[in-house]
Amino acid sequence: MKAQYEGLVGDVGGTNARFALVDSQGHIRHPRSFPAKEYASLGDVIAEYLEQTMGRKRPPRAVIAVAGPVLDGEIEFTNLDWQISEGDLLAHFEFEAVRLINDFAAQALACPQLEADDLRALGPELRGGADCPMVILGAGTGFGVAGLARGERGDVMIATEGGHAGFAPYDEIEVELWRRLKAAHGRVSIERLLSGPGLFDLYLALAEIDGANAELADDRGVIEACNAGDRRAGAAVDRFCAILGSVAGDLALSFGARGGVFVSGGLAPRVADRLAASDFRRRFEDKGRLSPYLAQIPTSLVLHPYPAIVGAARELAQMERL
Repeated sequence: MKAQYEGLVGDVGGTNARFALVDSQGHIRHPRSFPAKEYASLGDVIAEYLEQTMGRKRPPRAVIAVAGPVLDGEIEFTNLDWQISEGDLLAHFEFEAVRLINDFAAQALACPQLEADDLRALGPELRGGADCPMVILGAGTGFGVAGLARGERGDVMIATEGGHAGFAPYDEIEVELWRRLKAAHGRVSIERLLSGPGLFDLYLALAEIDGANAELADDRGVIEACNAGDRRAGAAVDRFCAILGSVAGDLALSFGARGGVFVSGGLAPRVADRLAASDFRRRFEDKGRLSPYLAQIPTSLVLHPYPAIVGAARELAQMERL
């Protein structure tokens, strides 16, 4: 007997488009990844995935997590020449229901369902407050932020564009970093430092401040050199981790995230050991009179490879109950 599938779930960013099917027991099946830039549209990659996994059949529902703000059921991708709406997908694939959600909002929905093996503590092992808000943040091509409000009637994801909030320097070195980025860009957002391009800019700026030559070509080179023991690359990654801690603490205060703060994205897992040993947690807690408040909040690195898929599957289940 062939499996019955309740829906299609996806996680689509500027680099990869990941899809899976959810069976009648809620299990995620047949996860596959596609290079997004090799396709002309989101519809094309969905069509190929469904053809590979289901042939001519179609699941009744779909939830797709996308990298960017979803406005009135429509997304225009920042790093892809794609634009799609829920209506387009309904018409083209004849789904019964479709929902587009922000990718970090999907990850926020996943947070309460992640197992111990899916997480690595950053700092002390703590238990988050029951039914308290959570926040998830992460650096990749950009910087994503989302919250999760929790209560007796269920969890509500809160999509944000928090990565575009202003960067607040912590010390004189970061003041100088701010000055240099301000001169280059006019405004310095969090994403200007906490992203792949931001890490490389950190590396270049710190080298300039030290009067040294910058020998690496991009953020991937910085991470590889750091992991190989390069001192200058390591200093850039350490500064990145410290700034990440400050930003995570600010977001914990903003969301009242006593349920926990989760770090995901493409960069942090690649420097997991360095992050765990860095100033991340010290800077997270260093909030003056509110430091005791932050000291009670757990911080974790997300190790699960597809948290947005997990969150999209949870949203799919909630759609079925409506």
